[in-house]
Amino acid sequence: MKVGFIGLGTMGASMAANLQKAGHSLTVHDVRREAAEPHLKAGAVWAATPREVAAASEVVFASLPGPPEVEAVALGPEGLLAGMRKGAAFFDLSTNSRAVVQKISAAFAAKGAHMLDSPVSGGPRGAKTGKLALWVGGDKGAFEKYKPVLDAIGDQARYVGPAGQATVAKLVHNCSGYALNAALAETFTMGVKAGVDPLVLFEAVRQGARGRLRTFDGLIDQFLQGKYEPPAFALRLAHKDVSLAVALGREVGVPMRLCNLTLEEMTEALNRGWGQLDSRVSMRLQQERAGVTIAVDAERIKKSLAADTSQVNDPAKR
Repeated sequence: MKVGFIGLGTMGASMAANLQKAGHSLTVHDVRREAAEPHLKAGAVWAATPREVAAASEVVFASLPGPPEVEAVALGPEGLLAGMRKGAAFFDLSTNSRAVVQKISAAFAAKGAHMLDSPVSGGPRGAKTGKLALWVGGDKGAFEKYKPVLDAIGDQARYVGPAGQATVAKLVHNCSGYALNAALAETFTMGVKAGVDPLVLFEAVRQGARGRLRTFDGLIDQFLQGKYEPPAFALRLAHKDVSLAVALGREVGVPMRLCNLTLEEMTEALNRGWGQLDSRVSMRLQQERAGVTIAVDAERIKKSLAADTSQVNDPAKR
């Protein structure tokens, strides 16, 4: 299939490469042409504008930082809409705003084309290996038509509902995770300051009811090691996601006390100049307040995980 791809950053580059590996003909665009070089060497065609991408493609994907960039790519003077064929589809893989998604979707529908919000979850590792969840909102017929192409990007493509609904699902997912990080930062610093070795504490709680659900495994790569570079997902992007979630809460009249506190914590971390570090770096603030430093050697963690023989999700042992 003739596929267009816009946005060849950390996530986009891997997703575009997987489309090429699946045999699709690729036309690519990025604000930095050098980002496209690996894809061009593999046979992709360069397009100077999103409009040119749309004109050359049956289906277009975009992986962009946020709502302003998506709106510009979709609706700008040289945007996708200007070159979109009737019946063609645009899948936005970014974490967007529901209002922006619905605005773009309506504009595409007026031209006889489809815009589907299709945020992904799985991080850079999932993008590289194809182990990604894709939540899709928009025309169900378009989803079903292009499902084989989506399957080249991730292994869990799921239709959620009308345009904007997949974005809601992604915001629920991401905001929940960061609220949990804020809670874990508090409880673990309390445990460490009370005298328990950080790794021993992790090993202990991992055997409890919540631990067997692997609730605490998000601590392994950053928080326990005190290592926030290179980022798995940058704080500046995570801050955008949580901001969108609490804004949606205000829009629909839902109080979000814990998530607003989480956003404040992330804003403080952002103001420290930590925007390019891993998003979990905001958990370092709680360590400062508690007066503790958590930095477990990576080899100790590796040995601990290798020695753990407990079963995940074993209801009999909860």
